[in-house]
Amino acid sequence: MRTRSQSRNSNRQQQQVPPTFVEPFNLVKPIENQAPPVVTMDDNRTMAQILKAPTEGYEDAIVVPEITADKFELKHGLLTLVQNKQFFEHDKEDPHAHIRYFNKITSTMKFPNVPSTSVKLMLFPFSLEGAARIWLEKEPPRSILTWDDLVSKFINKFFRPSKTTNLRNEITRFQQRFEETF
Repeated sequence: MRTRSQSRNSNRQQQQVPPTFVEPFNLVKPIENQAPPVVTMDDNRTMAQILKAPTEGYEDAIVVPEITADKFELKHGLLTLVQNKQFFEHDKEDPHAHIRYFNKITSTMKFPNVPSTSVKLMLFPFSLEGAARIWLEKEPPRSILTWDDLVSKFINKFFRPSKTTNLRNEITRFQQRFEETF
């Protein structure tokens, strides 16, 4: 009696394939101290340049001016304060209140030879979360050059015209009641 593995091995021995001849392969020995040939594509880039990961387009929207102060470092506590009250773009959030709060926090720390606007531009992305952060990430690279640019774009994005219209309607419909003094 044979086991399964024995029966398989005996079948293989009986089914031997005759050897086939393969044409010889010529290997050309490289000449020493000779660089490999450079192959270029239609756009004259080498394969190494084509396979290189792109480095363009990863710049932030906010351009922070160069800080020339010696040993400048943002403290962890300041980052924590900024991140404690982040703007998410919920319906009830007020972008003006967020800017006021952010200004209040960033004005608590002064750095010698560092403009406060540079600190604000550096810290502002940390004050955003969710849809607000996505908005900032989708802004074109290097499109925000000053603190005023940032505030203007932020308010225009998150304080929609419908809010302005609603506030204007409340003001125009304001009426003095009989028992109220002027």
